Amino acid sequence: MSQEGHRPSTRRPASRHPVNQVMYDQAPMGARIADAVTSFMGSWRFIILQTVIVIVWISGNIYLLFHYDPYPFILLNLAFSTQAAYAAPLILLAGNRSAQRDRLTLEHAAKEADVEEKQNVDLLRGNRQILEHVQALEERILQLEQRIVSGLTPPSS
Repeated sequence: MSQEGHRPSTRRPASRHPVNQVMYDQAPMGARIADAVTSFMGSWRFIILQTVIVIVWISGNIYLLFHYDPYPFILLNLAFSTQAAYAAPLILLAGNRSAQRDRLTLEHAAKEADVEEKQNVDLLRGNRQILEHVQALEERILQLEQRIVSGLTPPSS
């Protein structure tokens, strides 16, 4: 617990990556709910939980531990149909958000690559200028060396 006596927030920390800021931090409540539900429905926890519920439901109704949905389990079928009716649009929403996240990630990566390309071009231009200065200095040194050597040789008589 924090000093004020409140529980610490269970929200995730603010994202640093611009795509995550748009997709998670600034996402509307409905989008966050759709992501959470589809994330849960696509987990092993959900598959195991649903399997246990179905086994208990069927065995309880077959062995008459409770008999509110006898064979052919019409209420169970209705529950599955209702679950599917809600799951399908949520899965589509999450799929659309995933496609949008991928597009934003690619756009961000392309923009970063453009910046890096410009930096590389600037570095190459600077290296080329340095190389040109070094070559000019080498030529000047050779000229000076030739003048010194020609000044040192005795005149031929």
